[in-house]
Amino acid sequence: MATGQLFSRTTQALFYNYKQLPIQRMLDFDFLCGRETPSVAGVINPGAEGFQKLFFGQEEIAIPVHSTIEAACAAHPTADVFINFASFRSAAASSMAALKQPTIRVVAIIAEGVPESDTKQLIAYARSNNKVVIGPATVGGIQAGAFKIGDTAGTIDNIIAGKLYRPGSVGFVSKSGGMSNELYNTIARVTDGIYEGIAIGGDVFPGSTLSDHVLRFNNIPQVKMMVVLGELGGRDEYSLVEALKQGKVTKPVVAWVSGTCARLFKSEVQFGHAVEEGKITPVKEIRPPQIPEDLNTAIKSGKVRAPTHIISTISDDRGEEPCYAGVPMSSIVEKGYGVGDVISLLWFKRSLPRYCTHFIEICIMLCADHGPCVSGAHNTIVTARAGKDLVSSLVSGLLTIGPRFGGAIDDAARYFKDAYDRGLTPYEFVEGMKKKGIRVPGIGHRIKRGDNRDKRVELLQRFARTHFPSVKYMEYAVQVETYTLSKASNLVLNVDGAIGSLFLDLLAGSGMFTKQEIDEIVEIGYLNGLFVLARSIGLIGHTFDQKRLKQPLYRHPWEDVLYTK
Repeated sequence: MATGQLFSRTTQALFYNYKQLPIQRMLDFDFLCGRETPSVAGVINPGAEGFQKLFFGQEEIAIPVHSTIEAACAAHPTADVFINFASFRSAAASSMAALKQPTIRVVAIIAEGVPESDTKQLIAYARSNNKVVIGPATVGGIQAGAFKIGDTAGTIDNIIAGKLYRPGSVGFVSKSGGMSNELYNTIARVTDGIYEGIAIGGDVFPGSTLSDHVLRFNNIPQVKMMVVLGELGGRDEYSLVEALKQGKVTKPVVAWVSGTCARLFKSEVQFGHAVEEGKITPVKEIRPPQIPEDLNTAIKSGKVRAPTHIISTISDDRGEEPCYAGVPMSSIVEKGYGVGDVISLLWFKRSLPRYCTHFIEICIMLCADHGPCVSGAHNTIVTARAGKDLVSSLVSGLLTIGPRFGGAIDDAARYFKDAYDRGLTPYEFVEGMKKKGIRVPGIGHRIKRGDNRDKRVELLQRFARTHFPSVKYMEYAVQVETYTLSKASNLVLNVDGAIGSLFLDLLAGSGMFTKQEIDEIVEIGYLNGLFVLARSIGLIGHTFDQKRLKQPLYRHPWEDVLYTK
């Protein structure tokens, strides 16, 4: 058993079996005491490696995590305290492994119920190798102003009340961890406070005894008196009496065995006589630094107001069931809402009329795919045949969407709306765009002609003329098409132009959107979002198709490349 001081302001520990709260409490105590380095050098989590983020004052630090005791001891040779938060099933084995490490001097075992036979082996090994075991069933120990184990001394408020942020002159040892917290506070009220405190644990066979620590305190010059809190049961207190009789303990000792009766004492126990006789130099009181509170704790107590980092207005998952724009999921299912209804809630934050949501669904169906030869499908197919996963294949196709492929819906809506609202004739609109060097979005097709219209465009127009209250923007787009066809037979209204103009009619004709909201919807890119959503269905289908067919890696044929200098 060690004969002197166990801890100092430079003591560092290895923490076995990561527990966030006790480690953070150790680091908060370090900061309170003005330590320059954290007292936790590393964490041991069997099978895991990396780092754990914690706070040292206001600074966030990364504490290394090691998978084995041996690796941790090798990485942190100056860490000589092993704090074991393993369960009672594995505490003995991990504690013995730590004791066998040459760098470990003190082992604290927190778990209760460690088998007595295992504890006896730990005690025998520790004593024969001049090492210290605190516990099992202990909260740990503390050296005031220097180092503490785990949850020792309780909350920061209790530590400050007990003046444990600076050293006093009393050596304290107890069986009970909970009562230790009370006594630290009590002792600080009638003396200059604790110098070192140890809770040996409540098991039948503690790794170190009350008398072990009293004898050790007797050799520490800064300790001027000792306080012992025993419990009924066991004979450890008698060994302390024998040590006093034999003169092994020369400093004053105040001992109390809980469970006895207070009337055995003729007067109150007074701890302050040594100060009155001038044996102890009064400690100069210092103001400890303020420990920063965790944000969640401070918010709950109403001490701070923290701004949120994300704003969400379209969905809420905090209640019993998720809600889309305030509509509970159960209502969405019970009312038979479709995909168009869900889009109207999540995109437009309102329930649109059925003809509107039906139109959205038609757009999704018509734009889901356009064969394997378009650029998006081609990219997806090549990626899938390269053995890539679904998401990679899908994204490779989606990344081709832009002004030249599927991304012209917003631009078509934007230009058609501006021209119609300004009262431009189709001639003025088209020729004005030509002067600016801008092609009219939504006009033109590689295959379709004036005498071979895109069937998808015809279906959309037929639906709108039947169900929409107004189709003024669509009719304007048709007038523009009539003019452009007079220039070239392939300058037909394509599906981008049809959806763009009809969506303007949907927004304006429904009476549910202001002019400002319509402009914002077009500007943000809602309409291209519809094409992205729809085409994702087809791109996913192409991915599955290639994988189902077990197609090999794609290589473009030489004869389809013009090699030139």
